[in-house]
Amino acid sequence: MISPLKFLWALSSGLCGKRLAVFIRTTLPILQRFEELPLDSDTRQKLLSISPATIDRLLAPVRKKLQIKGRATTKPGTLLKHQIPVKTFSQWNDTTPGFVEIDLVAHDGGIPASDVIHSLDLTDVATGWTETRALKTKAQRWVLQALADITQQLPFPIKGIDCDNGGEFINAELFRYCQQRRITFTRSRPYRKNDSCFVEEKNYSIVRKAVGYFRYDSDEDLQLLEQLYCALRLFTNFFLPVMKLSTKTRTGSNVKKTYDPPTTPYRRLLLHPDISKSAKRRLRRQYRQLNPAALRRQISQLQEKLFTLAQAKQTVLSKRRTHLFSKVLT
Repeated sequence: MISPLKFLWALSSGLCGKRLAVFIRTTLPILQRFEELPLDSDTRQKLLSISPATIDRLLAPVRKKLQIKGRATTKPGTLLKHQIPVKTFSQWNDTTPGFVEIDLVAHDGGIPASDVIHSLDLTDVATGWTETRALKTKAQRWVLQALADITQQLPFPIKGIDCDNGGEFINAELFRYCQQRRITFTRSRPYRKNDSCFVEEKNYSIVRKAVGYFRYDSDEDLQLLEQLYCALRLFTNFFLPVMKLSTKTRTGSNVKKTYDPPTTPYRRLLLHPDISKSAKRRLRRQYRQLNPAALRRQISQLQEKLFTLAQAKQTVLSKRRTHLFSKVLT
């Protein structure tokens, strides 16, 4: 049973035991329908009934933890900064789909620059549904274009947008965009990342884990990122379970957190009463056509191409720096 368990763990991008147990129960029947994972009946039953604790124990030898901290590239935007803290059209409601947090992730390879490719991350607070788009730069025009594209792809209308204080968001264009569509527009407090905790978590678990910390600045990089995010949005939203914080109680210095059962954003939308029946039908129809193993292979192939380009570029830059330093020293 270890071999298929490792396969499922790798397919899920290394989920923890609690989330992986749900992933196995919901995804294993689909994999077998597409003949991606042939199993005998005994192994299949064991996998479908395996507990999170057993998963963590069996996978302990193969788990690798890698923690890399990136550099923040957000610069404060002063325009309209004091007009946006107010809930403009409807009170923020994080239990209803449509109230989202947005943020940008810079792909500068550790060397701050504004003219590199950025990723726009949008996360729905109620369901965890996440959309990611590659932007040529962090210019306002690309942010608005990405938001317009996301709006067409989302299975629900955007009702509220919460962002940080960066100039790419705090500007007249985005403010007007929200006003015209009667979207509640709010901003977080400066230097308080917990105010945007939902999208900040996705910046790492989806964007950084998928594309790393390399420098991306060419049209070829942009095209590969666009293709990668197209497959990634389907895989993460339809197949990867997420957990939401239910309660948080403090007793002295101890904090106890309780989470709801791990559920995919897709399942959360199907269970939510505010999602229309027609939208649920479209989601079910799309879900039946998806093969998670095929999506995972597509993602891996695109990642390999992207990383190969980035590493070649990094080698060239290193050689140039070495040559420059040697000229200075001589």
